[in-house]
Amino acid sequence: MTSLAEIFELPQVDHPMRKAFLKWQCRVRQIAMRESDGRPDDAITPSVYLPGKTQPVGHIITVLSKRPEYSKTPELRHIAKRTFDPAQRREKALQFLCEVYFQKADEFADTLTSTFSAQSKGAQAMLDAGRCRLKFEAYSQSFDLDCSLERLSQDHFLHQATWWHNVMFNPGLRPDSIVLAFKPDWENSFADPDTAQR
Repeated sequence: MTSLAEIFELPQVDHPMRKAFLKWQCRVRQIAMRESDGRPDDAITPSVYLPGKTQPVGHIITVLSKRPEYSKTPELRHIAKRTFDPAQRREKALQFLCEVYFQKADEFADTLTSTFSAQSKGAQAMLDAGRCRLKFEAYSQSFDLDCSLERLSQDHFLHQATWWHNVMFNPGLRPDSIVLAFKPDWENSFADPDTAQR
């Protein structure tokens, strides 16, 4: 029998660093929602390094989405469409995301996503390179993830999850925005301290 993960090309790798990273990401995103009104901090906005480069090309804001079988995209879509008032929409989004959304790390896909304008030169540079490293550093923890990347079609479930998440906080998000997916290679990624060994 084919799983939803296989249908959506998201095989779940049982790697200790994957588990450690997802637990950390859920924890830091809970903090951002509860203490910073959802504003992204260093734990959510990694530096991006292209292959062969020693300096980052910049930072991106990442979205962590639930796996298909645990998707909350319909709920996010409902909240976004319920009101056109950006303040009310943001308040409802924070209420929803603060409750239990980030409590179970194993419900999340390890593929991160990020949104860019249709003319983004940074997004094109990453796509041309085909790979990059994402370096997260916050709360005395760092993760250096070696990632492949691709542009998602608008009907891909991760594109939909990212779009409806982001439109809650950015009412000016354009329909032609690009969503890139970053898939970590856990064997070639690092953590400091190495929480996967604990």
